[in-house]
Amino acid sequence: MTDISTRVPHVMSSPGRRRRNGGPRASTVAAFVTPFFLPFLLFYVVPVGYALWQSFRVVRRTGGQYGTSYTAFGGLDQYAQVFQNTEFWASIGRIGLFGIVQVPVMLLVALVMALLLDTPLLRLKAFFRITAFMPYAVPGVIAAIMWSYLYSPQLSPVVDLLTSIGWQPDFLGPGAVLWSAANVSTWLWTGYNMLIMYAALQAIPQELYEAAKIDGASQWTIAWRIKVPIIAPSIVLTTVFSIIGTLQLYAEPAVLRQISSNISSTFTPNMLAYAVASGNNYQQAAAISVVIALITFVLSFGFMRLTSKRAGL
Repeated sequence: MTDISTRVPHVMSSPGRRRRNGGPRASTVAAFVTPFFLPFLLFYVVPVGYALWQSFRVVRRTGGQYGTSYTAFGGLDQYAQVFQNTEFWASIGRIGLFGIVQVPVMLLVALVMALLLDTPLLRLKAFFRITAFMPYAVPGVIAAIMWSYLYSPQLSPVVDLLTSIGWQPDFLGPGAVLWSAANVSTWLWTGYNMLIMYAALQAIPQELYEAAKIDGASQWTIAWRIKVPIIAPSIVLTTVFSIIGTLQLYAEPAVLRQISSNISSTFTPNMLAYAVASGNNYQQAAAISVVIALITFVLSFGFMRLTSKRAGL
């Protein structure tokens, strides 16, 4: 009988060569991951690292106020100024109120729309799905400009209509301008969150619905007792995205500021950082940005930690 080792000597005697030939080459792996990691490194890691480094720098002068300026390591001086800045805390409080109201309302509307799209009673589902998603395709700045016309007392047909029936709305007033910006954000992002929830609903096995119907469950019971608990991870995910987006709010109030004196240059934390940077105080702006990032991290991951067990994450 012929020994099998004499028939395939290269396999039996070279296990290292077999492992090398069976696995992907390092050059092949590098060719696939480089298109992602190179832009990620250049446009994310490097700017974040540079901002962090700048936040520890301070500008000093030699020879008094009009002397030569230079930058030096200042430790936590910039962060101390951030935490002592009343405008920063006012913007944080403003954006916190914005998020407490706007995020639940937006996600509730998105959830209801997703459930309606998933019910067999709704007709023209494709039309309603595209219609609901269309606002997300509009850039935030363009959406804010569109809504600014609807808010403007001189240009808005909505204001004219409400005025004709005896109501004098002031969408850009000091008590309403924050919610006008919230309305723009809700209009923009509801369809996006709806699609995430709707995609999760499509993954639910139909057998669960059939079993529930056999037990006599109504569409309402199926929605709130079966569908909502199963897609809870998607609801948590959209909530985390919304928390991050709330702390990044900039475009909507920045556009509305052009037609309303009730929005200052420090209305939101991001607007404050931009205003400080526009005054050539890049180190202070970097410190504000780092603090915003830390607050975003704590809130988003804290929310995920609190809800992960209940949502099955």
